[in-house]
This record gives sequence, C-alpha cells and structure tokens, in this order.
Amino acid sequence: MDKLILYTQRVEVVSGYNERRDCADQQIAAFLIACGLIPVPVNNLLECAEELIACLHPAGILFTGGNDLAKYGGNAPERDQMERILLEYALQEDIPLLGFCRGMQFIADYFGSELAPVKNHVGCRHAVTGKLPHKRTNSFHNWGLTRVPEEFCLLMESEDEGIEAIRHMRRSIMGIMWHPEREKPFEQDDIRLFSNFFGVI
Repeated sequence: MDKLILYTQRVEVVSGYNERRDCADQQIAAFLIACGLIPVPVNNLLECAEELIACLHPAGILFTGGNDLAKYGGNAPERDQMERILLEYALQEDIPLLGFCRGMQFIADYFGSELAPVKNHVGCRHAVTGKLPHKRTNSFHNWGLTRVPEEFCLLMESEDEGIEAIRHMRRSIMGIMWHPEREKPFEQDDIRLFSNFFGVI
C-alpha cells in the first residue's frame, strides 16, 4: 500500500442523459503503473471520497487535467471542492501532491496565484527550460499562471515565458503544465520525475 496514489477525474456533463460523469483517460493509470505506482481514481462525490481517503491512507495524490476552475468559467464546481479537500488532506498528513495541467492551475490558485488566458498553448509542442531535464513538452491549456505563488520556486518556463513547472519550497507539492500520459511512448524523464517525487526510487 505504500505506493498507492489517488488521482482525480474530470467531470463530463452529458446533457442527453442528464448525467454528470466522472472519467479519466486510461493512459493516466497506465502511466502511473509505468512509474511503479498503484493508481486509484477518486470520484467527485465529496462524502464518498472522504471515506476513500480515510480507508486507503494513500502515499500520494495526483491532480489531473480537464475542466477549467469554476471561478474561471468551468462547469465542475464539485471537482474544485474535491481537490480542495485532497490538497488540505495532503498538507495535514504531509504526503506528496503533484498536479499536471489543470492540476497545477488548481494548486497555484489555492496558494494565491491568479490565472490568465494564454494563446498558442493548445495541441502543440514547445521548448521548455529550467531545472528539470525536459527539452520539449506537449501543451493543452488555455490558462496560465500570472506569477509563481509565494513559497514556490519556478522549475520550468516556456519560450514565451509561460510558467511550466513549480515546486513548493518546504512541502512535497509540485505542478507541471504538460500531460505525461499523452506521450507515446511515455517519456523516461516523466517516469523518473514521478517515481522520484512519490518515493519509488
């Protein structure tokens, strides 16, 4: 159980069935398995997820992509509430928390950084530079950070000076803006990053 990682899911609104569905790309679980981790999805019903956390005592938490934050026009406020509970649980229990794309946006917003629209960051690849070994990453986001939150350091930035990766200076909290699960095959740099962060190697 020491490698069990909870990961969040997007909310898909299916109007024809009057349903709000929790879902995640199967590649997210596949990527976590490649990192030596045991992936467990979390639904967006708060009472169920709180029970899941209490029962499983995860070794780490992953915030995934999809859904804009509700304060920026997104339609999944229940996901925002869920991720707030998980983030505060990670702080309380001092367990690692990593977010990618929307996940990094949520972390930054929680710690006081506003978001702003960005152009030319959807469905493309671009060069990134900084403290991680990546040289080019995928990009699928319409929102970016306006600044690095207090208590965080900048790890990576894009060619147009977009903030691409951050890490808390004292806590095991990190965010990246690219999607590691969308690489075919998975990037070894991403696998090492996640494995190291969650304590597998």
